[in-house]
Amino acid sequence: MTRQQLIQTIREKRSFLCVGLDLDYDKMPIPGPKPWPDIMLDFVRNVIEQTEDLCVAYKINTAFYEVLQYQGWDLMQSVLDEIPGEVFVILDAKRGDVGHSSEKYAQALLDNMPVDAVTVSPYMGRDSIAPFLSREDKWAAILALTSNKGSTDFQMLDVGGKKLYERVLETAATWGTPDNTMFVVGATHPEHLKTVRSIVPDHFLLVPGVGAQGGDLKAVCDAAITKDCGLLVNVSRSIMYAEDVRAAAKHYRQQMEEILDTVMPPSPADVK
Repeated sequence: MTRQQLIQTIREKRSFLCVGLDLDYDKMPIPGPKPWPDIMLDFVRNVIEQTEDLCVAYKINTAFYEVLQYQGWDLMQSVLDEIPGEVFVILDAKRGDVGHSSEKYAQALLDNMPVDAVTVSPYMGRDSIAPFLSREDKWAAILALTSNKGSTDFQMLDVGGKKLYERVLETAATWGTPDNTMFVVGATHPEHLKTVRSIVPDHFLLVPGVGAQGGDLKAVCDAAITKDCGLLVNVSRSIMYAEDVRAAAKHYRQQMEEILDTVMPPSPADVK
């Protein structure tokens, strides 16, 4: 999906919600006698059916599937097959290796699977990211300032008068363009989001941490929304394992619609 297609989808759906499809067997109700892969697929199929008109993206954390070994990869492919084609799909795989290894990861994830973006770690430098930026209409979502507690161990270190995450943003932004590069910035760091936006004013930000991790949607938008929105806010557990999945997704989408009405008001042609 191109940048313009993503922006248009946001305009039409009045949403920048990304729903995480992180299948955790321990959190699921286990109804009926079906084999567990079928139960898990039924579960996530329901989540997709309840949210596909309310969100613009889905994010699949591959760890929740890889842990199930070969059956998990089959399950992940089945989940991808359930996602409508007009929805942006992110594989949260956090890859990043020496160049020839990264090329194989890019082939495996971007060439062989129906996804738009893969999360990648910039720690090993430009050649570890380049393969993910070489596919037409595919994106690299580069980790910049993450939402976990340990993010302060390295990302907040002073490096020549700037935080390390600022250096990562400045450098990694030169590897691609706003058409194929977005940055992962946690909602749990709202005080730094304005700095992030000042460094990468035109890039999309993938923002996890709203919901179960305590991030505040309004604070994120106050700091980082742009005239083209520029945000994909991911919510996983708070929607996927809610008692009423659709009501939970509507809660976030309604807030997003109100925010979008101030920055990119709808025209009759935009709203379906």
